[in-house]
Amino acid sequence: MDRNVCGHPQWTAVRLRPSTTRGWTYGSTWHLCHTDLRHACSRALDDGVEVTPMLKHLLSKIKATGPITVAEYMRETLTNPVKGYYMCHDMLGSQGDFVTSPEISQMFGELMAVWVVSEWMAAGQPSSLQVVEFGPGRGSLSSDMLRVFEQFHKVLHSVSISLHLVEVSPALSEVQEEVLCGSVSPHSTQLPSNGAHKQRVNSRGVPVSWYRNVQDVPEGFSFYLAHEFFDALPIHKFQKTERGWREVLVDLDPSAPNRLRFVLAPTATVASNNLIQLEETRDHVEVSPEAGLLASRLAERIAGNGGGALIVDYGHTGSGTDTFRAFRQHHPHDVLTAPGLADLTADVDFAYLSEACAERVACLGPLAQRTFLHNMGIDCRLQALQSGTEDDALRKQHEAGYSMLMSPDQMGERFKFFALLPHKRMLDLETDGGQKRKPLPVAGFTALPL
Repeated sequence: MDRNVCGHPQWTAVRLRPSTTRGWTYGSTWHLCHTDLRHACSRALDDGVEVTPMLKHLLSKIKATGPITVAEYMRETLTNPVKGYYMCHDMLGSQGDFVTSPEISQMFGELMAVWVVSEWMAAGQPSSLQVVEFGPGRGSLSSDMLRVFEQFHKVLHSVSISLHLVEVSPALSEVQEEVLCGSVSPHSTQLPSNGAHKQRVNSRGVPVSWYRNVQDVPEGFSFYLAHEFFDALPIHKFQKTERGWREVLVDLDPSAPNRLRFVLAPTATVASNNLIQLEETRDHVEVSPEAGLLASRLAERIAGNGGGALIVDYGHTGSGTDTFRAFRQHHPHDVLTAPGLADLTADVDFAYLSEACAERVACLGPLAQRTFLHNMGIDCRLQALQSGTEDDALRKQHEAGYSMLMSPDQMGERFKFFALLPHKRMLDLETDGGQKRKPLPVAGFTALPL
């Protein structure tokens, strides 16, 4: 390998194989040979470069401090308060960059609500119930869930239900407020006293609060829902070399103005020394310490206060390699091109999450979405929706939504359900007569009796 390619002697240039489908893993990292890299550089010089405000920010940052980690690149690109992708864009729906299950069909959110009610009943029907959603998008999932809770009023009428949304985007917070509360309140300089930066009560009388960090959400019996949230948390990328593990970094491309490239750190970094397992057999590894930390915090809360968590995302159980990718207008996009205008994502390592919290809570899954939703009764729900309308267009919409959620070629196998529940939830129960009986099945992970 020529370490002096493109005139930059300190860093080894690498190229990541692009993924072509959101939710799938393709290939691994390889080094560009001298000829390939010259071809890539010349092609970049011939192409028009889309210089975004975020790209200008990153170029200045790297010029001042040197190459940055992929984790820092993701964090800046997605959540920078001024120029970040999530802070400035409505990325959902047909006019955005991707579509999520709650936007596809109401059945998804309805069945999530049934899961929460089922586990609330299994926990002994506590008098208060907090529902916490991470990255709520447009609020569709929470809206569908609240509607189902109202339909369960005979069971939940004496329960104090509150909704807590963890959202960093001011723009999306307003969209959620409009969907959930019917209007957007004027900005106030006086913040609620409970740690939220905004608080409303919706038309159903349910308090709705917004937070920027889960640590601000009040303690209590809670169900935490993270749908397509963990995949956007920053990752560190590592490549095995003849000299040991080296971290993949983002650097300036010295042969092409306003371009970024991947390089390998010349020596071990703090991250490569601490995040790679000794028994690791893969040649390329992605690790998200933020994902592990969040899972651990959720486990601590669930162990102490009861409730549970449901994480829904695409991912693997420790077998993934190079899954870092970008999407723009529903198409694969170069992760280093036009930063700030495309969604960045990487497969979730469910084995890593399980390792982070298995001592505190029971971990279930990951289970394929089509299996989980089938166990929850989505087929019966579809039948009920179809029999309740004579509108052919609406029926086709229900069928199309069902197909996208359940088809193995679409979302059915790509997305996985992963749950965290208190250890005592999985233990045998003692009856009044001193007899032992098995705990109630966990909805979704076993078929519900219908």
